[in-house]
Amino acid sequence: MKLLHVDTSILGGRSVSRELTALIVGRLAAGGQADVTYRDLTAEKVPHLTPASLPSKHPGSVMAGPLDAASQAVRDESDRMLEEFLVADVVVVGAPMYNFTVPTQLKAWIDRLIVPGTTFKPGPSGVEGLAKGKRVIVAVARGGFYGPGTAAVSAEHAETLLRTAFGFMGIVPEFVLAEGMNFGPDAKAKAVASAREAVGQLAA
Repeated sequence: MKLLHVDTSILGGRSVSRELTALIVGRLAAGGQADVTYRDLTAEKVPHLTPASLPSKHPGSVMAGPLDAASQAVRDESDRMLEEFLVADVVVVGAPMYNFTVPTQLKAWIDRLIVPGTTFKPGPSGVEGLAKGKRVIVAVARGGFYGPGTAAVSAEHAETLLRTAFGFMGIVPEFVLAEGMNFGPDAKAKAVASAREAVGQLAA
């Protein structure tokens, strides 16, 4: 099994999403049969999307014209990111919610994956995802309460964005959620304990 592990939190060792992705990967790779590729998008400082940073397979990449050495290095890294995603059987993503949505680093990574003709194409009934069969597990950490029935549900643009983006590629992602962590130590401990329990319930 090829497993791609992606972290995006800026909090380093204090990050709940990083703790949860590590637990998920540990559970899935417990048998020692997983070939794990790891990306820390915060440490790597992934640049935002431009025509030059689009993967080569993206039709829009030609708009950049000839690339200098620095731009070609960025393009090559985008190609690697896309290929890692394409060959992975399982993708584990850490997604803290910052300012109501995903970190910009995570958005920049997703922008490299949604590629016409590679991860989606037009179909007779609309868009057809081409990454079907891939398992994606997302660890979402958020400071407030944004779930169904809460007053802030309309402000939640992290989990919803990821469901839409992966769904566009034909994937139904699984979520492990820790929320309400900014409501004091007890609330944080309860949220993390609940999320750890959810990790333990994931199909391995």
